[in-house]
Amino acid sequence: MNEAEFRKIKICLVGDLGVGKTSLIRRYVLDQFDDKYIATIGTKVTKKNLSIINPKTGREEFFSLLIWDIMGQPSFREILRESYFFGAQGSLCICDVTDKDTFHELRYWIKAMTATAGPVPMVIIGNKIDLKENVQISLGELKSFAEGLNSQALLTSAKTGENVEKAFLMLVDTLIPMVTNEDATYKIT
Repeated sequence: MNEAEFRKIKICLVGDLGVGKTSLIRRYVLDQFDDKYIATIGTKVTKKNLSIINPKTGREEFFSLLIWDIMGQPSFREILRESYFFGAQGSLCICDVTDKDTFHELRYWIKAMTATAGPVPMVIIGNKIDLKENVQISLGELKSFAEGLNSQALLTSAKTGENVEKAFLMLVDTLIPMVTNEDATYKIT
């Protein structure tokens, strides 16, 4: 498979420090989880290739997701904004369901992103649902917030893997028609 045959899709993950952005990427791309917390320094780009069947032609098409991870400190929104968000085609906006402040901060992350990238498809994610006894944010709150952004919402756990692949594929599902300029539902394999 020639790398030139892959259509590239840039996805940015946004959210505060410690919400699990890196862990979600690691779970999705490598199907691994590590309890040790290591803060992302600057930005990191991880690639995931997908093979998708075009329903109109029946042919297999190839996409390369370029998944951008950014350090979560609010002070870096402005410093890294241009290079990080430039060319973003979609975003996973992540909060920690055990920390209400991270949910409120999503508005600022989304504003910083759309100031550079414009309105892009998003999925609002409440991560760390495996910590059931500490949950402060409900799926209803996430859905209400997402509806105001014409987006979808989902609860995930990078630790258990619950809904992680589904979250990425929800976003990819909205991005592929934009990348291919086709109004067709693709089958992701």
